[in-house]
Amino acid sequence: MKKIAVLTSGGDAPGMNACIRAVVRGAIYYETEIYGVYQGYQGLIEGDIQKMHSGSVSNILQHGGTMLKSARSMEFKTKEGRQKAYNNLMELGIKGLVAIGGDGTFTGANIFHEDFGFPVIGVPGTIDNDIYGTDKTIGFDTAVNTTLDAIDKIRDTADSHGRIFFIEVMGRDSGYIAIQSAIGGGAEGVILPEKDTTALDIVHSLKDGMRREKSFSVVVVAERDIPGYAVELAKEVREVITNKDIRVTILGHIQRGGSPTSTDRTLASRLGLGAIEGLIDGHKNSMVGIVNDKVIYTSLHDAITKNKPLNPDLIRAMKILSM
Repeated sequence: MKKIAVLTSGGDAPGMNACIRAVVRGAIYYETEIYGVYQGYQGLIEGDIQKMHSGSVSNILQHGGTMLKSARSMEFKTKEGRQKAYNNLMELGIKGLVAIGGDGTFTGANIFHEDFGFPVIGVPGTIDNDIYGTDKTIGFDTAVNTTLDAIDKIRDTADSHGRIFFIEVMGRDSGYIAIQSAIGGGAEGVILPEKDTTALDIVHSLKDGMRREKSFSVVVVAERDIPGYAVELAKEVREVITNKDIRVTILGHIQRGGSPTSTDRTLASRLGLGAIEGLIDGHKNSMVGIVNDKVIYTSLHDAITKNKPLNPDLIRAMKILSM
């Protein structure tokens, strides 16, 4: 394993740069040549691959986004596209690949390995924290802290005007951002993809709060399939609660940007180094994760097919503390 490549794919997440830095410097430590692939799998197909050195990743640890850029590649979904990618790697003598991203990235990596037997290690980089085989994903902690900052500010104006605010956060299939920001932000309610909560349920909860003389309320809503779900939900609640000013704030992509927290920088650094060490140790189709503060390796197949459920203790805590 004398030459390894690294790419980022799918949605960006704070901490990806810290992970790239760890991959590059970890490879150099183990006397392995390291190459950066720009624009994800599309760059692999187009041969946008450049050799990196220690200085290539100087002063990137604290920046959000990804210096290697990211792009979704329809061509990589075809056998012909993957063949081009493989040929480009072979031409440079690259023998291993580190793919930083989420479910879509790992799906592509798994198929690539099945096609050619090419060694790939996935690194979980997604703010949704929805990947099986790791306690936390890169970017999740930063996204939650960004969301909490927004909730704190919105609570000030909600309190001042006695309003009900619905705050929509990212999380199409996973409620991790929603539940942790709801607990940390002192929300009165939360809507999760994992639970079938209706507008009527929220109405009952809000009315209970008003009976306890709560002058304002905040409800955190996971976006579901289409951003703007909170708008529809608030519309239904307005039809029943007519004596309160109800507003909606959609946080959107603000949750993906910004300087990564200390937690994300450390997590990304450990996972990036773990990816290099995994390839050197012979892991060929795995994802590196951290469980109970220890680096572990999970098959990419399990990472993309097994479900990572919400911790029921979080749901229980939310129910009790939102009274």
